Amino acid sequence: MKHLYLTAFLFSITITSAQELNLQQANALAKLPVKCLQQEYPNKLSQLLADASEIQSPKQLHPAFYGCFDWHSSVHGHWSLVYLLKKFPNLEGREEIINKLKINLSKENIAQEVAYLNKKHEKSYERMYGWAWLLKLQQELNTSNEPFAKELAANLQPLTTLLAERYTEFLPKLNYPIRVGTHTSTAFGLNLAWDYAVHANNQTLQQSIRTNALRLFKNDIDCPFAWEPSGTDFLSPCMEEIGIMQRVMPAKDFLKWLKDFAPALFDKKFTWKPGEVSDRTDGHLVHLDGLNFSRAWNLYTLVKQYPKELGHLKPLADAHFKYSLPSITDGNYEGEHWLASFALYAFEMKE
Repeated sequence: MKHLYLTAFLFSITITSAQELNLQQANALAKLPVKCLQQEYPNKLSQLLADASEIQSPKQLHPAFYGCFDWHSSVHGHWSLVYLLKKFPNLEGREEIINKLKINLSKENIAQEVAYLNKKHEKSYERMYGWAWLLKLQQELNTSNEPFAKELAANLQPLTTLLAERYTEFLPKLNYPIRVGTHTSTAFGLNLAWDYAVHANNQTLQQSIRTNALRLFKNDIDCPFAWEPSGTDFLSPCMEEIGIMQRVMPAKDFLKWLKDFAPALFDKKFTWKPGEVSDRTDGHLVHLDGLNFSRAWNLYTLVKQYPKELGHLKPLADAHFKYSLPSITDGNYEGEHWLASFALYAFEMKE
């Protein structure tokens, strides 16, 4: 991993004033998922064993998404590379990246992923965090003009269809939202799924997400900003909830809701300190870099839609973005296997 320290230095000297993702940054960020996409170990399997026959290696269990430490990180690592290839046709290592994507996202490998999730005792596997990133990967493949993407989109679609159905099956059963800053966050799990549903014109999924998001969150008031962050958050509970309500509510209704839910955001003097990371070699403490990106991408989205009312929040979004961006290529696998995706999503929402 030592070779990454030079990349970290080159990357860090360019981001302080950067407003848009450039090719140099893209090349640096792409190295991280490229490196881990087919790296099987270390690996964290969130597996429920029915019997001894299910004790297999990560690659045997998940031939498409076995790298990058865990299933969901592998999924959004794939998304990162598809996104970067679409945005930067001259991305460094282009052919190597495409080859790895083709190997992992083969029709046969996706069929095996579908079979795994169809196990009766794995119906909740990666619910809803991994599900959400999978739908985002599908959306990215669908909207890419790259020749390889059409085939891979078709390969992935059966898994996407299964997970879309899982959403509509599960959401009505969720009596109470999970308001946390980690994987089980209800709001984040709905945000990317909504974007896919709109893209795919999946009216059933849209209706399910809208109905259940309003049921779960519409009556919330006074989100406790001061309670953030918890020690290992990588998502902002307040901002992710704002994100889903901004998506599903009419603009005027949303602003009215937001004034009750987060009145502080309308104060032009509002300040919010980025989450501070004390040890980036600790796989849990480094989560706070993700929290900063989560706050940033939601703040950017607010600023874009409501420049008059909330434009003053852009410097706050920039402060969170710039706090964590220089540190994601520091050579520590604890952060490098997933944080590039968070940075890229923040870049995407910043545009």
